[in-house]
Amino acid sequence: QLLEFYSECRVIVVSEYSIGSVSRPVYLNRMLRDRGMIAVREELGRELLDPGASRAFAVADHQIAHVYVRDREDIPLVRSWLEETPGIETVLDEAGKKAWGLDSDRSGELVAIAAADSWFVYYYWLEDDRAPDFARTVDIHRKPGYDPVELFLNPKLKFPALTIGFKLLQKQLGLRTLMDVIPLDAPLVRGSHGRVGGSVAENPLAILPHSESVDEKSISAMEVYHHILSCLFS
Repeated sequence: QLLEFYSECRVIVVSEYSIGSVSRPVYLNRMLRDRGMIAVREELGRELLDPGASRAFAVADHQIAHVYVRDREDIPLVRSWLEETPGIETVLDEAGKKAWGLDSDRSGELVAIAAADSWFVYYYWLEDDRAPDFARTVDIHRKPGYDPVELFLNPKLKFPALTIGFKLLQKQLGLRTLMDVIPLDAPLVRGSHGRVGGSVAENPLAILPHSESVDEKSISAMEVYHHILSCLFS
């Protein structure tokens, strides 16, 4: 019965993105802080980014970063710094954002796109002992940017399983504890995504049941939607 049922099914496989090899982390916020654009506030000896008081800051997501600039007269200066930063391939202004479909009201005044071998790190502190407590945890809401280092356990932990088990036990006992087992070691990340313009082999993949109906070897993401509808209702 299962064979008979699934013989009538059509399977569609679509990947959201593909991962490319990277070897160079780019610290946009540290660059902006070195130039006096980032403001932080200190809490218990640790630093928290203060976006409202910052003249410019970056929200990083893998190989794309939205750079928010408070005063419009600072935009040309910030753009020149970004264009001089190794690991940045393109900096989009208003015209560039519109051409790439990134001209949302919530977009940064500038959008940085990383080079193929680079990715953007959200870190804004200059010394690791000043990093906020959530920096070494999995915390997608308080970090001002995506942190793929969350995929790793701190290699400096001698007994990571024991450390995690002890922290879980503390939680079970109702004690406050921080699951701070994530490193602050951006070079650990060796794969990233977000930029376009690489080789076809690095593009996302779509496997359609009637691929002969697709005229081109490469289709836009918007076209995938129409092919799915066609499979459902044809």
